Amino acid sequence: MAFVTLKGNPVHISGELPQIGETAPDFILVDSHLKNRRLSDFSGKKKLLYIVPSLDTDTCALSTKRYNEEAHKSGDLQIIIISADLPFAQKRFCAHNSTKNVTTLSMMRSQDFAKDYGILIVDGPLQGICARAQLVLNKDNKIIYRELVQEIADEPDYESALKELVS
Repeated sequence: MAFVTLKGNPVHISGELPQIGETAPDFILVDSHLKNRRLSDFSGKKKLLYIVPSLDTDTCALSTKRYNEEAHKSGDLQIIIISADLPFAQKRFCAHNSTKNVTTLSMMRSQDFAKDYGILIVDGPLQGICARAQLVLNKDNKIIYRELVQEIADEPDYESALKELVS
């Protein structure tokens, strides 16, 4: 079983991230208007799926704000932030932090997304939510970049993901 760490302590995750070259698994997640959203709703563009445990943590908040700034600068980046937070909390976070350039989605109705992407934390204090990861998908939803952040409290490799997203 794969694992990441939380403050240096190992926590197991449900599997492995999909491989580069594979088609990203479809998903059904919930947007801020409580509507189900699928991966196909974002077709026709390259996209970054940035998966975080909760927007209510320092690292997740910091990195979401950073990606919001990057999306604002470029104007055409499709950045999707996925967490276990309720859509109400995501909406409140976005309003409070003026993050209007990213899309937030919640796995409130199902853990299938986390299981399908191999990032469901299966033990430890964060059991039931996602490890930190990011994937860049091309217009056909093929994975062209992936990163599982080994220490949950660490920030992702912004530059590598953004390089793939804009190239």
